[in-house]
Amino acid sequence: MAQKKVAFYTLGCKLNFSETSTIARDFVKKSYTRVDFEEKADIYVINTCSVTDNADKRFKSIVKNALKKNSNAFIIAIGCYAQLKPEELANVHGVDLVLGASEKFKVTDYINDLSKNDLGEVHSCEIADADFYVSSYAVGDRTRAFLKVQDGCDYKCTYCTIPLARGISRSDTLQNVLKNAKEISKQGIKEIVLTGVNIGDYGKGEFGNKKHEHTFFDLVQALDKVAGISRLRISSIEPNLLKNETIAFIAQSKRFVPHFHIPLQSGSNALLKKMKRRYLREVYTERVSKIKQTMPNACIGVDVIVGFPGETDAHFLETYNYLNEMDISYLHVFTYSERPNTEAITMGGVVPLNKRKKRSKMLRVLSVKKRRAFYESQLGNTLKVLFESENKSGFIHGFTQNYVKVKAPWNPDLINTLHTVKLTNIDEDGLVRFKWVNEHVLN
Repeated sequence: MAQKKVAFYTLGCKLNFSETSTIARDFVKKSYTRVDFEEKADIYVINTCSVTDNADKRFKSIVKNALKKNSNAFIIAIGCYAQLKPEELANVHGVDLVLGASEKFKVTDYINDLSKNDLGEVHSCEIADADFYVSSYAVGDRTRAFLKVQDGCDYKCTYCTIPLARGISRSDTLQNVLKNAKEISKQGIKEIVLTGVNIGDYGKGEFGNKKHEHTFFDLVQALDKVAGISRLRISSIEPNLLKNETIAFIAQSKRFVPHFHIPLQSGSNALLKKMKRRYLREVYTERVSKIKQTMPNACIGVDVIVGFPGETDAHFLETYNYLNEMDISYLHVFTYSERPNTEAITMGGVVPLNKRKKRSKMLRVLSVKKRRAFYESQLGNTLKVLFESENKSGFIHGFTQNYVKVKAPWNPDLINTLHTVKLTNIDEDGLVRFKWVNEHVLN
């Protein structure tokens, strides 16, 4: 009998990508053939996200796309949206199976019969039961590997549904993280990105209890000693959990790169309090200053939310001016969207949608300006570039250790290789061109 074909589509964060990759490996172990999502498959697995309203809306079009390739395909929904709104997904035309936070890691156990269902079948736990840890990492999908070290969150930010979708904060064991890192390095992967919901909280729930057996700093120190890894990158870390000792260690590390992504959400202390963030902007300022003191060429990315309930023009300008003055490199701008079962949805001072969009556009323009200024500050520097695997209009792209995106004429020999280059100029696409340093083989 021919092997059944399975395809995967991932919405959302790096954590979702690491989990999709792990689930896909389970399918392959059980004799399924993995194919690209654009190909005809017997089963399509869609890993959903609920962070933005847009991710919810995209789900239906992805299902429709899969059914165009095979109208009899068995469609499975997993992930955060599947945990939060399982019945809603089950009612989408063509969906056969919806699995919640715990069940998604046993997806093959739920497939007994690939006959289409009139209504999607739901298996979804109470989120309080999602208290165990499933180790995951993504390789083979891209040049960098995403290594999951932590899951869930104990924070109570008033706009966020992630604790409802992923449960309490819990961590992989340090021993297991190191084992996975060694497995990744043996596959020739040059860069590992550490990922989780709240990775600065690493160590909590490591052995099923709430106390910290290890800290994030312990994790960083241990990973730094793993042989065979060229680069380690931290995906995103809360400002209150990024300690000075970690910053100082990364500054002298040969493996951890000078790139930080630190959520701010608002430059207004009044709004940070309404959001129930665990810091005020003074802490954020101090973290950025400390990074720049020890690593002047570090890249710092910032998450910011616009249009949160109660955000006045004055609050927004406070955020805009704060970010404009800060020595940061780029922004990820999120337009606030109302999420069911969050505290923020009950708050007054709703910001009209057109105002949210206008503010979002202003910050995105600022982000372009910030990235350009950061790239300009790096011209003349000699850095190492790791090249990606995609041919984009005849060019290959890569990233320096401090996340400057460079481009060169397409050459497949460069894929997943590290090269020393001197950054020379910024082209019309806003990407950096370079000269090879001690490289005469590649022109």
